[in-house]
Amino acid sequence: MSLVDVVFPCEKMVKKDKIVGEIPSNASIVKRTFDMAWPSALESVFIALIGAVDMMMVGSLGKEAISAVGIVTQPKFIVLAPILALNISVNVLVARRKGAKDQKAANLYLRQALFISTFIAFVLSLSAGVFSKELLVFAGANDDYLHLAIPYFRYILIGNFFYSVGLTMTAAQRGAGNTKISMKTNLAANIVNVIFNALLINGLFFFPRLEVTGAAIATMIGNIVSFVMALYSVTRKGGFLQLSVKDEWKLNGEALKDIFSISKSSLVEQIFLRIGFFTYAKAVASLGTVDFSAHQVCMNIMHISFAIGDGLQIACTSLVGQSLGARRPDLAMIYGKVSQRIGMILAVMTAIIITLLRSQLLGFFTSDVEVIAAGSIPMMILSVTVLFQIPQVIVVGSLRGAGDVKFVAAMMLISVTLVRPILAWVLCYPIGLGLIGAWMALFLDQITRFSLSFWRYHQGNWTKIVV
Repeated sequence: MSLVDVVFPCEKMVKKDKIVGEIPSNASIVKRTFDMAWPSALESVFIALIGAVDMMMVGSLGKEAISAVGIVTQPKFIVLAPILALNISVNVLVARRKGAKDQKAANLYLRQALFISTFIAFVLSLSAGVFSKELLVFAGANDDYLHLAIPYFRYILIGNFFYSVGLTMTAAQRGAGNTKISMKTNLAANIVNVIFNALLINGLFFFPRLEVTGAAIATMIGNIVSFVMALYSVTRKGGFLQLSVKDEWKLNGEALKDIFSISKSSLVEQIFLRIGFFTYAKAVASLGTVDFSAHQVCMNIMHISFAIGDGLQIACTSLVGQSLGARRPDLAMIYGKVSQRIGMILAVMTAIIITLLRSQLLGFFTSDVEVIAAGSIPMMILSVTVLFQIPQVIVVGSLRGAGDVKFVAAMMLISVTLVRPILAWVLCYPIGLGLIGAWMALFLDQITRFSLSFWRYHQGNWTKIVV
């Protein structure tokens, strides 16, 4: 018996009376999961690195520059929230149609989603640009770095338009199982971002020295490059998803209804997430520039470490959706559990790395002794948090792939909108734990999501949802 058979006994992962067809070999199931997961995991790392690289490369400019880049994170994701909700719907619908081998319907959903994505991205990016100062002040920015944050945010918003539309195309590709396309677009965006960061932040060769603003322009250029690549992926011939000017480009009521039926719950989920994350970040910003800088560095390391779970979540969402589209709920359950086991193994490895190398990881972002000292204990809390977060986010991917988005939205309301910010405020201020209290609140938020999502998953009712 091989190691794969011992760790991943797939037939034993579902009750015998629930098996509705032939179960592939353990090795083939693990291979298919891994083949879809590793490009998605790398893609998630690249997405996390887009913001992290900016912070790393402006770190030498001081804690004010770090705070300026960090304070933009939550306002940026508020603008992205409707697009992310739309993309969950696109991913689920395309995955189901791929499982049912209905190429025509999958491309129809993509065309409708692009109409919506383009309109929303334009309106929200423009509006946020006009009111950028007010948004950043509300987010907790202070006079130490507000003048740096405003131009950074405005250039980020220009790139956000292209990034949003590109995300919709790559979300559809992930639903179709083409996870390598998303990985390549984000890899290209990061390479371009790094190159132009070096040129524009420091003013190398004949380029002007723009410092924090240069980092934003570099990100904007990277986002445009990723958009062009995503557009090419859905217009070239031979793919499951293929758009052409000869297609019927008009709004379709039935397709829009299907998209909105999932998107509305996903949008509620995104609203709950953004309110919770925004309130949490605002509470930490009030601790002062040093603590907020340390918090932002730790959050960037967290986003990179969590990208492993996000990648497996993306793969799991597609595999579950395709299995249910092919009327194989047994395989949907198996792919979910295989992804969880892979995630747990990777979570343990990640926790060990963060524990042993926490000072070195902080040092990648800043040389400020105060900031590194303030981030040490939050990094220890993070090393324990990943043991719950990575498996949890994979389970949520299974639920989303099945279309169980209402439960996910309710869970986010309880955990992210209520538990995290309320506990953060109580632990930071009345109890007086400061930044450590904020990270304890984050840990308890992940424990709550871990418990609720696993309870829902093992009920099994999500396999019966019709999309």
